[in-house]
Amino acid sequence: MDALPADWLSLLILTFVLGMKHGFDADHLATIDGLTRFNARQNPRLARYCGSLFSLGHGAVVIAIALGVSALAGQWAVPEWFGMTGALISIAFLLALGVLNLQAVLQAGPDELVQPIGLKGRLLGRLRHVSHPGLVALVGALFALSFDTMSQAAFFALTATQFGGWQHALLLAGLFMAGMLLTDGINGFWIARLIARADQVALVASRVMGLVVSGVSLLVAAFGAAKLLSPAVDAWSDGKELMFGGLLVGVIALSFVLAVRLTRRPALA
Repeated sequence: MDALPADWLSLLILTFVLGMKHGFDADHLATIDGLTRFNARQNPRLARYCGSLFSLGHGAVVIAIALGVSALAGQWAVPEWFGMTGALISIAFLLALGVLNLQAVLQAGPDELVQPIGLKGRLLGRLRHVSHPGLVALVGALFALSFDTMSQAAFFALTATQFGGWQHALLLAGLFMAGMLLTDGINGFWIARLIARADQVALVASRVMGLVVSGVSLLVAAFGAAKLLSPAVDAWSDGKELMFGGLLVGVIALSFVLAVRLTRRPALA
């Protein structure tokens, strides 16, 4: 789990960056990919907005949890195992997602678009195949009912109590949702465009993003494990959360821009 700085302005910026990073989560990408592909056939007008609707539902739950925890903050002490459990779950998920998405790139046929692989999205079953805006948002809300998302929302709320009451928790949760909405919204729009032109350039673009998602997941998992196993690495990284978060989002964003530019090129003969 990401540590949060004590300075209010740095905390606001980092929360927005963490929201952007959360939107690039492989599970998010995979679920949005599935919703967009389904609606590209069932409801084409909705397809490009699936990412934004998913993120709004997801963010609504984050805000609700943050407000609830902020109201109980004076009566609840954070258990010692809370942070460690969250970190271990995050590392395990990132490792699995990194391996599965790398496997998806390597096993994709020459004429197949690489589809992101998720873990939590599979639990939703048929709910991933809906074609109503409210139901797409509901999928995002259900997706937020997991330990990692709820613990992160609770962490924001408990940190916000250092600066004030529920208003500060609401602001942090809102910024987190705004960052997530930005990346999820762009991703849904891009996937709809990618599906619409399944030519050779689109095949290359999907592989670029597949490799980046896999590589980033494995890298973050390795870094999280190093922090848990080595006090020296943990001490070195302390206070650098904003730099690491910005760097990670920057790498993914540049890769995303490269993939978008590829899809804008004329189709290869």
